[in-house]
Amino acid sequence: MPTVGVGFMFFIVSLYLMKFSTDELLISPAAMGVIFGISRIWDAVTDPLAGYFSDRTNLKAGRRRPWMLVSIVPIVLTFYMMWNPPEGLTGLENVLWMGFAIILFYTAMTAFSVPHTSLGAELSNNYHERTKIFGLRHMIWNSGSLLALIAMHMLITGDDVRETAFSISVVACVVTAVLILWMFMKVQERPEYQGRGEVNAFIAFGDVFRNTHARLLLLVFLVESLGGATIGILTPYIAEYIVGRPEKTVVYILLYLIPSVFSVPLWLPLSRRVGKKNMWIFSMIVTGLGFGSMFFLKEGSDTLISVLAVICGLGAGSGAVVAPSIQADVIDYDEYKSGKRKEGAYFATWNFVFKSATGLTLMLTGFVLSATGFVPNVVQTEESKTALLVLYALFPLVCYLFAALIFTRFSLDEVSYQRIRDALDGNNQGDGDKVAVGVEV
Repeated sequence: MPTVGVGFMFFIVSLYLMKFSTDELLISPAAMGVIFGISRIWDAVTDPLAGYFSDRTNLKAGRRRPWMLVSIVPIVLTFYMMWNPPEGLTGLENVLWMGFAIILFYTAMTAFSVPHTSLGAELSNNYHERTKIFGLRHMIWNSGSLLALIAMHMLITGDDVRETAFSISVVACVVTAVLILWMFMKVQERPEYQGRGEVNAFIAFGDVFRNTHARLLLLVFLVESLGGATIGILTPYIAEYIVGRPEKTVVYILLYLIPSVFSVPLWLPLSRRVGKKNMWIFSMIVTGLGFGSMFFLKEGSDTLISVLAVICGLGAGSGAVVAPSIQADVIDYDEYKSGKRKEGAYFATWNFVFKSATGLTLMLTGFVLSATGFVPNVVQTEESKTALLVLYALFPLVCYLFAALIFTRFSLDEVSYQRIRDALDGNNQGDGDKVAVGVEV
């Protein structure tokens, strides 16, 4: 349930904060790109720390929930700061204010999201039940995203953007704080996982990179995230400066989110039939081709962008259901090899790769827009329009297809996983090397 509020915050920050900053605060796209990039570089420190200390925490409340509890205050404080900079600030002061708020916001979110996702991976050891858990999480998270679209529409159409941002941020902060606190009070952790994290941080993260399946997933996440980052942040720009329908920005995103959320019940049984691996490959191919076709958008292409948004939403939804379930399977393989439970270390590493790729893409986007003469709130040059379409369509197309090609080499299927699970459940240490030969590539 906390992902209703957290999903809201992440989505509206990713989708609209850059446009709010460039158009309302008059901060240059390049400056915002640098801020987002620095926040991702800082994640190189915070993500591993959150994962390692979460694995090693051994309190009465558990090893995941205490971190989520202490994240409440910094999350709501920094989210409020981002949307409510003092009106008297100068250009440089606005840049510093937003830089401080954004970097601390992502730091606080790391303290919540790494333990929260790790806890999700611990709830079940069943190969397919995990897909149900993360499928439901995807639906709840994107319920928050749908609410963020309503808030974004209010920001776009409201007479006083600052006043609207104030009201939205206050409500979001209160709701998110209450939901995190409620989850802390109601959810229990599995006692058998307490105290089983790796003591040595270098060994913990070394095991992640020694895990052949994890290394391949890291590469897939890196390439996929490089392409996916521009999609969210540039949709408002595409709607306004390419299609010429800024008032329909929310509609286009809804056409993406609704099939992504409500198709989850379709993907759950289908993943059983075709396998998680094939489902994710299908997701990347469909999403890549869908966004690649956006290159043909032009002024008045309302129908085309609407149809492609639905196609991309279906593709992305199937991948969002199975990807974290596959991650949990890979973590069990690590337990089989090392005897430790290191969900925090694994999800921290994956999160860092995702955030690093996103940060690099956002920096690239900011510099490209500035270099091609982008000026907010005016008709753009043909050079700027072409740059927007390349970043929004062709770049994601190449990244998604390349990531799908890489993932064809993934070999931890249901049969291999069940052999590992049987060995773990039976505490079968003697056959470890023999079983590992059957599942390792």
